[in-house]
Amino acid sequence: MSTYVYPRGTDPRPTSSFPVVQRGGIRFFRRVTRSFVGAFAGVGLRGLFVRDAVRALGEPATYLPQTMRQMYYIGVGSLPLTVIVAAFIGSVIALQTRYQLFAGVQLSVVGLISRQMIILELGPLLTGLVLTGRVGARMTAEIGTMRVTEQIDALETLAFDPMAYLVVPRIIAALIMLPILVVFANLVGVGTAYLTARYATDVTPLLFREGLLLSFTPFQITYSLIKATMFGGAIAVLCAYEGYHAEAGAEGVGTATASAVVITSVAILVLDALTATILANQLQA
Repeated sequence: MSTYVYPRGTDPRPTSSFPVVQRGGIRFFRRVTRSFVGAFAGVGLRGLFVRDAVRALGEPATYLPQTMRQMYYIGVGSLPLTVIVAAFIGSVIALQTRYQLFAGVQLSVVGLISRQMIILELGPLLTGLVLTGRVGARMTAEIGTMRVTEQIDALETLAFDPMAYLVVPRIIAALIMLPILVVFANLVGVGTAYLTARYATDVTPLLFREGLLLSFTPFQITYSLIKATMFGGAIAVLCAYEGYHAEAGAEGVGTATASAVVITSVAILVLDALTATILANQLQA
């Protein structure tokens, strides 16, 4: 009777069957291995989810009416929060920049730093993170509730593609509305920075405008919109995925919502770092 030989470097025995001295190290390495395998499996599953969403683009009659509705929820509904966050960020940047300058530095640098920080980084990044909590959590909860109450199964019974009805409209709406919201955030942030510098510091309007135009290139706006588009896609895809695969019960929806916010926030930070690494050298005037 032959005995099956497992591949080299693998051992199917449970951790408790090893000597006590070896259990700690074996347990650690098995947890690390499971974490890596789970991470790559998660990336693959989300890739398949995107593939299914792309296939669902062939049913415009299903997703176009829902897209307009989602554009309102994601864009118009998030505009007040976006404006408030951008206004305070712009004001704080102007104040902090002015009062951190040492003697001899041109005051026009306040306009330059305010523009660069808001347009290149804080405008798209904070808008993406704030909307992850507002839009992404709601998106996950809505789809997750439909999953646990079997409404998604009912859509399939009625010959509706759930991907076309639920996921595609949210992805399209997020890809369109996030850049628009970031444009508003950038305008409001720079505007409040200008007002704060003018009325709360000794920076004159002329000096602020000189700094605002210093080393400016149109690609800086494009760079901000590229980030916004990627962040919008990340919010829609990752949050919709978590909701679509939510487990049964209220606890499952809550767990999916929390996971969606955490995963999407980390993904936005990673995308922000990758974009800066690849495109930062093209921002110099």
